[in-house]
Amino acid sequence: MSTTNLGRRPAFAGAMAGLATAALPAAAQTALPRPPGAMPPSPLVRGFARDRLARIAGVMQAEAERGSFPGAVTLIARQGEIIHHEAHGHQDAAKTKRMARDSIFLQASMTKPLVSTLAMMLVEEGRMKLDDPIAGVLPELRDLKVEVTRDGQTELVAPSRAPTIHDMLRHTAGFVYSNAAPSPAIKSAYEENNIEAGREAITGDEMLKRLGTIPLAFQPGTTFFYSIAVDVLGLLVQRVAGKRLDAALEERLLGPLGMRDTGWFVPEAKRARLAEAPDSDPQKESMWRAYRILSDERETSYLKGGAGLVSTAADYARFALMMGNNGTLDGRRYLAAPVVNFMQTNHTVGMAGSPMASTGPGYGFGLGFAVRLADGMGTAPGSAGDAMWAGAWGTSFTIDRAEGLVAILMAQGPSNRVRTRMIWKNLVYGAMVESLRRG
Repeated sequence: MSTTNLGRRPAFAGAMAGLATAALPAAAQTALPRPPGAMPPSPLVRGFARDRLARIAGVMQAEAERGSFPGAVTLIARQGEIIHHEAHGHQDAAKTKRMARDSIFLQASMTKPLVSTLAMMLVEEGRMKLDDPIAGVLPELRDLKVEVTRDGQTELVAPSRAPTIHDMLRHTAGFVYSNAAPSPAIKSAYEENNIEAGREAITGDEMLKRLGTIPLAFQPGTTFFYSIAVDVLGLLVQRVAGKRLDAALEERLLGPLGMRDTGWFVPEAKRARLAEAPDSDPQKESMWRAYRILSDERETSYLKGGAGLVSTAADYARFALMMGNNGTLDGRRYLAAPVVNFMQTNHTVGMAGSPMASTGPGYGFGLGFAVRLADGMGTAPGSAGDAMWAGAWGTSFTIDRAEGLVAILMAQGPSNRVRTRMIWKNLVYGAMVESLRRG
């Protein structure tokens, strides 16, 4: 466990110092022997019990032995201080290499919050508005239809209104992911047209051209349905920003935040740090084919704003701490505080659908993040208004601003991802013996 000796500060203050310590090799963080007569360390660190934090290692080891994943990296920050950052188990499926705190993980859908944040930076600069129809920037999508079924007959109708940028951010445009499409015809069209670039490279322009021929599954603004919407948003952001998505994200977020190990592909020099899923995981092979992170396809394929990044626990913590600190970190402001509040508020009120498959019950969806609706209803502890999301490979994060908390799980175990993210949340809140909200 690594801690940083900072004075008591407002929530999320002092984040850079904590992450700088967390990035040191384990040997450099070994505590010096305590002098005779010195006081023992406090049993609490930022309101977390040290003995309860110590449970994490045993549970992660048990999950590795169970086959949920070969290993994991866990990170907890409170009020900007990294109080826990540990590696568990093994990095490789063969279990020949120990996991390291700087191991690199496929983020899958944990890409979405970053790209959504980039989009909101453009919104607050007046370069686009949430109620703008997406076809104003993406004319390939100006003639979309909606598939409806009436009296057992399927037909295509005009949308009741055009999909907007708002719909992209909250998954209410009517787009889908092929593996969950409610219509066999839409599922086949996505797969045959390689919309998700799962089969091979496809340029953004070509993907949009093909997507424009496929009907929406729902009327825009009526239903939360998890989808390729943020992939489409990434292409829209490219055009508004006037530069490729990776360049825009690097310039506005990754570079300034110091997220040096975050990107859409893994260069040769970093591949020895890449974490693997178990070979026994039935989803591993097909998912690996779709996530071509060892090939730099930036010139031949669109960069998926909803699924493409790799990162580390320390890197992702930089982003999460910034969002938890109302849009600022280390003296630099990325978003205005009211915009962060707006993003971490439920935007699917009165609509069908929910993010329950990823979050469990009790969550709505904001702009790029799932948002907890109340203290109760969830299957793990949390606070009303906490924001979270997760990735299909097994990563997850929670930002609980009421508790000054950021908690990150990095693991690669697709088939057990819901199980392990809920276990992780139970461990985090179970170690937090002092609440900032009430005693």
